[in-house]
Amino acid sequence: MNQALNAQGTLPAQALRVLVTGASGFLGQGLVHALAEQGTANTVVAVDVREVPAALRLPGIHYVTQDVRDPTLAETIAAHQIDTVVHLASIVTPGKDSNRALEYSVDVDGTRNVLQACVQHGVGHIVVSSSGAAYGYHADNPAWLTEDHPLRGNESFAYSHHKRLVEEMLADYRQSHPALQQTVLRIGTILGERVDNQITALFEKPRLLAIRGSDSPFVFIWDEDVTGAILHALSGQAPSGCYNLAGDGALTIAEIAKRLNKRPRVLPAWLLKTALFIGHTLGISRYGPEQLDFLRYRPVLLNTTLKTRFGYTPQKTSTQAFEALTAHRTLTDKPLRAED
Repeated sequence: MNQALNAQGTLPAQALRVLVTGASGFLGQGLVHALAEQGTANTVVAVDVREVPAALRLPGIHYVTQDVRDPTLAETIAAHQIDTVVHLASIVTPGKDSNRALEYSVDVDGTRNVLQACVQHGVGHIVVSSSGAAYGYHADNPAWLTEDHPLRGNESFAYSHHKRLVEEMLADYRQSHPALQQTVLRIGTILGERVDNQITALFEKPRLLAIRGSDSPFVFIWDEDVTGAILHALSGQAPSGCYNLAGDGALTIAEIAKRLNKRPRVLPAWLLKTALFIGHTLGISRYGPEQLDFLRYRPVLLNTTLKTRFGYTPQKTSTQAFEALTAHRTLTDKPLRAED
């Protein structure tokens, strides 16, 4: 069933019939829990390729074990009369057995299948978790990226490239299927008590790796703020569109090192690139020389439009998110990691 926009260009606040893809993933779990806590006003269908054990299922949530690439996803949407989709399914951190073809299939083909199913059955609104990686890692990136800057996700980085391709697909759908309203959130580096990824594996080293001449600033967003922004998108109070989702400010690698009481190991770019090439060639490292740009040309997201147009202000700044993570890891004696 289609949802008509009101005069302000926002979706009307009402009970929704929401389908969440990637519902068993990190972001999906947080969102499904938040929706469950809202009670029975909304119908929530949690879709994931991984089956959720009965003991872990939340009351009021309809669980469906289904691959995001499965054409029968359209039947699931029809069966539950879904009017709103939150598309979170994506391969953020590839496993050891992953490959580029699989990641493309899930990230790009999976999104295409979701969009086709939405259009086929008259879904009125889709919320998509994109990434700041869609802008790409480039030497000529501006100091702060706004939503008006081009998306140039590097082909050498699967995740970055796939997010760019997904956003190009979404732009095509905005032209060809305007009845399907889109909220696209370009998310910065996610921190939270449960996140676990390669990014702050860098921060766990005795000395932090830094590249001479590069500040390598990070923008962080607390996981609860990601959930909060998605809930705001579902509230009927926010206009559709594309938004950078990050906390205020940024932290350079030197500032991160200082907060961790560690000294950075500053290396010239040519030396690190050579080391990455040798390590990858010998099979010692999964990362090749292209990883250099990932480290030194990080996209830094400006969140002004998120606050002024979308109407959501993250509760934690980048600095506060990082400090909350380190405080939690200190209390629980857990390793410091993050999700990008």
